[in-house]
Amino acid sequence: MSFFSSGNPSSSLPKRVFVVGATGYIGKFVVRELVARGYHVVSFARERSGVDAATTADLTRQQLQGSEVRFGNVSNMNSLMKDGIRGEGFDVVVSCLTSRTGGIKDAWMIDYQATHNALEAGKAAGATQFVLLSAICVQKPLLEFQRAKLKFEKELIESGLTYSIVRPTAFFKSIAGQVESVKKGKPYIMFGNGELTSCKPISEADLARFMADCIEDRSRQNKILPIGGPGKAISAKEQGELLFELLGREPKFKKVSPMIFDVIIPVMTLLSKLFPVFQDKAEFARIGRYYTSESMLVLNTATGKYDADATPSYGSDTLRDFYARVLKGGLAGQELGAHSMF
Repeated sequence: MSFFSSGNPSSSLPKRVFVVGATGYIGKFVVRELVARGYHVVSFARERSGVDAATTADLTRQQLQGSEVRFGNVSNMNSLMKDGIRGEGFDVVVSCLTSRTGGIKDAWMIDYQATHNALEAGKAAGATQFVLLSAICVQKPLLEFQRAKLKFEKELIESGLTYSIVRPTAFFKSIAGQVESVKKGKPYIMFGNGELTSCKPISEADLARFMADCIEDRSRQNKILPIGGPGKAISAKEQGELLFELLGREPKFKKVSPMIFDVIIPVMTLLSKLFPVFQDKAEFARIGRYYTSESMLVLNTATGKYDADATPSYGSDTLRDFYARVLKGGLAGQELGAHSMF
């Protein structure tokens, strides 16, 4: 039962949308898309956000212009209610929360607990709909952040709210880590032959549009929605070849054996049992191993294989377009952070 008045008492008024994870890489695009569509958007953010908390409150307001920005801590329920909800009514909650590192504590604090807090706050504020940014890799949960995401997904499905669980493949940002080094003449680094895994990368703007569509498109409601970008699936080798093609150079690759993780992981796991400080280091090694062996595509549970054809495509912005832009203009604003593999 809600203690607040309805956020949208008249259908003629724009829906009130409460966004958590608004300062995240995808969150900023989602907020801008919602604002452009005429929703009344309240963005909830930390006063210092971004990589290494380098983004100030004033810069956050500029980045989320058009929305009402409120500052607080989504991991603290009291702050979420007092500083974010403020006793007001909302129609929809959109969560773009995701742990920055994938570390064990960080995963359960953000991917589960903070997102759970947003659900409870939304229900208290009268929201009837929740749009969740999840990840396609939760199909095969071997990592803590995947387990944390799945625990929340289950709670959301059972909450009684209208839900849309959006599971994108790779973002353009996530496969942009080698653009600058290749541009400077260094080889493209890939695991094995570069064809161990594939993905259908989607642009941040296209993903934001897809998520915003979930609010009004009933065909995307009460569903789990895997989604990729336009075109066919692309392997790591093909990503490298595309970069060299756009640069007008002969491809130059450096192969790394994925077996390196089979050495690192047992050592880190043993150390983590003796010294807790190594727990996240062991998890990071497991994350690295996962992405060298698992494609970011729809998993066929009957065959255990990834299916590019079964992975939906959406949008118009291609990886070729993205690479061309960043090769010309650089990666400013991509916020690759300290956890890119290369």
